[in-house]
Amino acid sequence: MSRLNSFYLPPENWMSPFVLAGGEARHMCKVLRTKKGDTVRLFDGMGREGLFKVDEISKSRAALELESENILDDIRGLTLAIGWNKSSRRNWLLEKSVELQAMGLIFFQGEFSQGKVPENPKDTWQDKNVAAAKQCGNVWLPKLETVSGSIENLIERSKDFSNKIILWEKAEKDAVPDYAIFAQESTLAVIGPEGGFSSREAELLMDSGFIKCSLGDSILRWETAAMLCLGAAYLEKQKLSL
Repeated sequence: MSRLNSFYLPPENWMSPFVLAGGEARHMCKVLRTKKGDTVRLFDGMGREGLFKVDEISKSRAALELESENILDDIRGLTLAIGWNKSSRRNWLLEKSVELQAMGLIFFQGEFSQGKVPENPKDTWQDKNVAAAKQCGNVWLPKLETVSGSIENLIERSKDFSNKIILWEKAEKDAVPDYAIFAQESTLAVIGPEGGFSSREAELLMDSGFIKCSLGDSILRWETAAMLCLGAAYLEKQKLSL
């Protein structure tokens, strides 16, 4: 059986009568040329997916009948907090965070950040995540957040996490962690912006219970460090699910 086309239906709209509207409906109708009677896959970004039969379809709306539903356990544990950068590589990171099943992404204002972090996540970030989930089949979307102001605001936000890590370029090389640390439940790993952390920021984080870790002797770009953490967490979780 060929792979079914997938579409995103927000959790608040996951109810009978099932209706897909807006951009997702236009993509279904105009781009993929879905017809009445076709079977499609929908997901809600919160672990739920279903197979649906298309009852009615137009350029901006599709009425759907639920045929089967599946709710998956959430095995994600890692949230990344990344110092804000003015970088085109952010879209790449948003995509990979879905493919590698991140719990969340927090963009925070660092002393060496380039520009100001937005007050709220942009709608286009969610669009990137949805597109990635449709491609890879992930039923979960990472929670997107921004934290403005100083590092103290990120420390306040970190109180919800039981396992806290700072990936610090000045950490001793023997502080390279066991990769399993990234796969623990309720884990927050903090990565600085392109210019790294200031000494004040690093000290405040460590004084607040963050464990300092090194990612080796290579100078990594922020998105490379992020990918390494995401990959480590993903592989560890895959082993645990076998």
